[in-house]
Amino acid sequence: MTEVDAALAQIRRGTEEIIQEEDLRKKLELGRPLRIKAGFDPTAPDLHLGHTVLINKLKVFQDLGHTVIFLIGDFTGMIGDPSGKSATRPPLTREEVLANAETYKEQVFKILDPAKTEVRFNSEWMSKLGADKMIELAGKYTVARMLERDDFAKRFANEQSIAIHEFLYPLVQGYDSVALEADIEFGGTDQTFNLLMGRTLQRQYGQDSQVCITVPLLEGLDGVQKMSKSLGNYVGVTEAPGVMYRKLLSVPDELVWRYYELLSFKSMEEIAELRAAADKAGSPQEAKKIFAHEIVARFHGESAAEAAPRSAGNQIALGEIPENVPEVEIEAGEQGQLMLVQVLRMAGLAHNSSAAKDVLKRGAVYIDGQQADESLILTPGDAKVIQAGKRRIAKVIVR
Repeated sequence: MTEVDAALAQIRRGTEEIIQEEDLRKKLELGRPLRIKAGFDPTAPDLHLGHTVLINKLKVFQDLGHTVIFLIGDFTGMIGDPSGKSATRPPLTREEVLANAETYKEQVFKILDPAKTEVRFNSEWMSKLGADKMIELAGKYTVARMLERDDFAKRFANEQSIAIHEFLYPLVQGYDSVALEADIEFGGTDQTFNLLMGRTLQRQYGQDSQVCITVPLLEGLDGVQKMSKSLGNYVGVTEAPGVMYRKLLSVPDELVWRYYELLSFKSMEEIAELRAAADKAGSPQEAKKIFAHEIVARFHGESAAEAAPRSAGNQIALGEIPENVPEVEIEAGEQGQLMLVQVLRMAGLAHNSSAAKDVLKRGAVYIDGQQADESLILTPGDAKVIQAGKRRIAKVIVR
């Protein structure tokens, strides 16, 4: 097997479609680092494991020596992606977009190597494009072709409104590929139209067309609907280690191997061995434990993964410090200090800043067994056992 064949085998794993694979082979044969683009509109501040299916594939390209461009759609985020939507989405404010973007970066770098990642904002070029160039861009695609898109077609047929700015979204996403000279773009299966727009526009601007790679939408813990916070069938990447571990043990038996293929970094050969052992034992329970350990370790560290089984089913009294509290390390960053709300969110003891403020307001946060002072500031070197509610507790180490 050649080096390119081996790389293609890794890339194919867990992907839904590659458009076109022969183009991908040619790009890999160039022998230079490829530019791999994935765009994220920061419309929500917390990631779950369904989002990491795509991010894991980006890591594969990093491991193969290529450059990942983590594109934060601060400009497109103010339009609102119409993909799969039956109504016009309200745009985000600039402040909401930037706040969510910072949270995304904190989470994705638990998987991606920051040194091999370009973090870009599409406002870099879109804010400078100007009305004349935007009109020129809009002239490169027709309304008839735009209405071939399934969600637009359904809304048009049902006489539901489609705002003009929604037509701009796929055009801007496609132009991002032109601005970045992307070789490859990743997206979910619901993004195929937008990804193909990039291929179309690159040709019109005299560039080689990018390869489009789509990844499947991961089913949630119910085994039916796609993983979603609104459906409650998710595993959040910032959830406390014990909670994450307990949820992963509840994955339906029939989905265990799909979760392994899409989320685990184990080789397919290792997964095949685990599956054979599970078949012999008549249950995949041991494989679930191994999988849960791997995922918890990825987001919280090995010591937290070791302790997770002991804390997975425990509810403790407020202020009570159990044995073997999992450890979580967080970074103070350039500011050199963290407010307690930030600490709770970054350590996975609260889903987001709103939840952190709520649990503080209820007086349900304890530090080293004592009720917390909301004004507490943590600095590098601090190590505190922090409990938020009855289920979430960790020893938080600030670096």
